[in-house]
Amino acid sequence: MTYTEQNFEEHIEENLLNSGYHQQDTEKYDKNLCLIPEEIITFIQSSQPDEFEGLKKQYGADTAQKLIYRLSQEVNKYGTLQVIRKGFKDRGVRFRLAFLKPSSGMNPEHQKLYEQNRFTVVRQLKFSDRDEKSLDMVIFLNGLPIITMELKNSLTGQFVENAIKQYKKNRDPREPLFKFKRCLVHFAVGNEKIFMTTRLQGEKTKFLPFNKDTENPVNPNGHKTAYLWEDILQPVTLLNLIQNYLHIQINTEKFYDPDKKKVVEIESPVFIFPRFHQLDVVRKILSAVKSEGTGHNYLVQHSTGSGKSNSIAWLAHQLASFYQHETDEERLFDSIIVVTDRRILDR
Repeated sequence: MTYTEQNFEEHIEENLLNSGYHQQDTEKYDKNLCLIPEEIITFIQSSQPDEFEGLKKQYGADTAQKLIYRLSQEVNKYGTLQVIRKGFKDRGVRFRLAFLKPSSGMNPEHQKLYEQNRFTVVRQLKFSDRDEKSLDMVIFLNGLPIITMELKNSLTGQFVENAIKQYKKNRDPREPLFKFKRCLVHFAVGNEKIFMTTRLQGEKTKFLPFNKDTENPVNPNGHKTAYLWEDILQPVTLLNLIQNYLHIQINTEKFYDPDKKKVVEIESPVFIFPRFHQLDVVRKILSAVKSEGTGHNYLVQHSTGSGKSNSIAWLAHQLASFYQHETDEERLFDSIIVVTDRRILDR
């Protein structure tokens, strides 16, 4: 029996559903507003019933429809990450679109809200009003799309490079779902390798490797890339990424302008999603500090151009609000001091 791409999809979906995900059909997805209205209303009514009832006094029977439209406007304006982190207001009522993990275990009410987050997986999502093209898999958080994936199975002669080509040639960045800052990351996934991008730009799209090493090690229990759905796509990991890692970075490039006859600078926003080795090193150090406490030294080897600055910043940021035990009332560190010649870290 041939192991098809559909079998690959089913395997990933089954793993996610066993991890607390919900399943939805592509028909539930609103292609114009770029979200799943039913999931959003379910999340808000269960986690923020008082706020929803307060808005209902103003909108009446149209409350759900008006709320969804307002949310879509906010995401169009500010991007998904900011709306997830900061929420939005409608008629003076503030709503949260996700509850991030509390730093310590001293706030049981916050923990209950954190557990209300709804992760949803949709297979073969039809994303356009113009045609019947579909994405292999899309991940939603409380009704908002956060991750798209194109899957390729090497046993049928399709490799991760084919998924990259599909994104570049067949995924129009003008589509609402593919606009910059709408989704947090786009993954090209094979059985053996994974690549990612945070900005689709047609043929100019830059994909970065998201692998454990130059070659992913053999996995005796399944696919070499199983760490994606067994670790990265797990609700706890994704919420941690949203809370502590993802950010918009302003890059500055210099070039000579022949018209102005001088060197000019151009600033452009870049959406940063950590590569696997960056996430891995920060998590390992945090784990060591959690078990060993203060007063230890660690050596990290990073190759040139592998993102040292972000790794340092992510680590410092999380150590600044680090509790060694869930019952601790005080943070482990009073100050975090970084000695570096990299001025970019100040930002």
